[in-house]
Amino acid sequence: MGDRSRLCSVWLGSETGILKGVSLTRKQAFNFCDTRQLSRDQEVRVLSWGDPPAESELLLGLVDGTVRTFSTEKGAFTDARRCGDPQDGCFAGLAALSSSTLVSCTENGAVRVWAEDSREPVTKLEAGKTVCRMRQSPVSRNKVATGGKENGLKIWDLQRPEAALFSAKNLRDDWLALRRPHWVRDVAFIPDSDKVVTCTGYHQVHVFDPSTPQRRPVLEAEYGEYPLTALSLTASGSTVVVGNTQGQIALLDLRKGLVCGCLKGLSGGVRGLQCHPSQPVVASCGLDRFLRIHSLEDRRLLHKVYLKSRLNCLLLASLELEEGAGGQVEGQAEVKEEEEDEDEVWASLEQVEEETTKRKAAEKDEETQKKKKKKGKD
Repeated sequence: MGDRSRLCSVWLGSETGILKGVSLTRKQAFNFCDTRQLSRDQEVRVLSWGDPPAESELLLGLVDGTVRTFSTEKGAFTDARRCGDPQDGCFAGLAALSSSTLVSCTENGAVRVWAEDSREPVTKLEAGKTVCRMRQSPVSRNKVATGGKENGLKIWDLQRPEAALFSAKNLRDDWLALRRPHWVRDVAFIPDSDKVVTCTGYHQVHVFDPSTPQRRPVLEAEYGEYPLTALSLTASGSTVVVGNTQGQIALLDLRKGLVCGCLKGLSGGVRGLQCHPSQPVVASCGLDRFLRIHSLEDRRLLHKVYLKSRLNCLLLASLELEEGAGGQVEGQAEVKEEEEDEDEVWASLEQVEEETTKRKAAEKDEETQKKKKKKGKD
C-alpha cells in the first residue's frame, strides 16, 4: 500500500468514508480503507496536510468528530483521536499548527486547538453559530478565518483568542432600504497581502482588506444565479476559481471583479476546488463522483476520473504534474472516448423512442381498420 500511496498526486474524501488517492501519471485510483467497516459515521468532511512542507501525513476530519492521520509513505492510517463532539456539528475546517498540534472548527463555531495526546483542547474560542468554513493562513499558521450563514467573515489569532482581529460588517442595505443577508461558504487568504476573499450562498464574491479601516468589502462581484460552494485562488492570487451548486465553475479577475472564463464538463454540485500551487491547473470534485483536472490557460479538460462515491473534499500535492507522464494528450483521448460512449447511449435512446413511436402508429392504424370493418358489417 505504501508504494501505491507514494504514486498519488490527488487525495479525495468521500461520503462513504473512503480515502481515495489518484495517480495521474498511471491513470489509476486507489481506495485506502477497510471497506468491510464503512458507515455514514466515517464520512470524510475535510482534508488537510498534517505537515504541509513535507506532505507525508494527511488529516481526515470525519463526521463523528474523529480526526484520523494517514501516512502517505506507509500507505496506512497511523493515528486517530477525538477532536470534536457530534453535538457541535460536522467539521467545517481542519489544519495543522505544527507537527503535533492541530486546530479544528465545527459547524456550531467551536474552534479548538489540540496538542498531541491531549484529550482536552489547549485553546478554545467561539466563532459564532452556523460556521460553513474555516481556513488557515498559508503564511501565518496561527491565523484562521471563519464565516457562515448570517455569520460574517472573522479573522482570528489563535495565540490571542479573546477577540477577533477582524470582523466584517454586513453589506449596505439595498435600494429598497432592506437588509441584505450574508452567507459565507468558503474563504481564502490572498498571498502577498492582508486581503481575504470569500464566496457566498447568494452567488457573490467579496474581497475584504483588514489593513484598512473599512470593514465592508472593498470589491464585490457576482457569478450566476446559484449558491457558490467552493473557491480557490490561482498561484498569482489575482484570479479566483469558484464553483456552485449546479456544477458551474468560473474564473473571476479580482482586480476588476469580472468573469474571465468558465470551465465546462461538470454535472453535479461542486464541493471541492483547489488550484495547483505552481502549475496552471485546477482540480474539482463533487456530487457527480468525478475528479476533474482543468487547464487554467486554455480551460481544457485534461483528466476525468470516475471514483464511484460522492466526493466531499480534495487535496492536491504540490509536486509538479509531469505533462508527458501525466498525459495531457492521453487524458484528452480518455475524455473523448467517454464522450463518444455517451453519444452512443443517447443514440440508442433515440432509436428506442423512434421504434416506440412506430409501434404506436401501427397500433393506431390497426384500430382504425377494425372500426372500418365493423362499420361495414353494420
